[in-house]
Amino acid sequence: QVQLVESGGGLVQAGGSLRLSCAASGRTFSNYAMGWFRQAPGKEREFVAAISWSGVYTYYADSVKGRFTISRDRAKIPVYLQMNSLKPEDTAVYYCVAAALMVRLRGGSYDDWGQGTQVTVSS
Repeated sequence: QVQLVESGGGLVQAGGSLRLSCAASGRTFSNYAMGWFRQAPGKEREFVAAISWSGVYTYYADSVKGRFTISRDRAKIPVYLQMNSLKPEDTAVYYCVAAALMVRLRGGSYDDWGQGTQVTVSS
């Protein structure tokens, strides 16, 4: 059974930092693009960041560019999302996702996803 498991969420003050981790089991994800989406209450799920299977290419939503960093060690798992300078509007459930093709992942069509981890940023 394929499973993605997120961790590292929590409550933090505005301006603070958190690092999310995504562990996987059930399949090798070495050839998969990985990414993070988030969903705030009453809003649609939105793309946050993605990284290619090799770890060479990264993509970010404009809202997090310069503040968040996605990383993985050469096609390995886990995948990390370092979040700095957090803002109250970053409050959401963050989901780790995987897709065989980056273009599908960025378009919101992914093959696997986790249960999510809550990130709450207080003002």
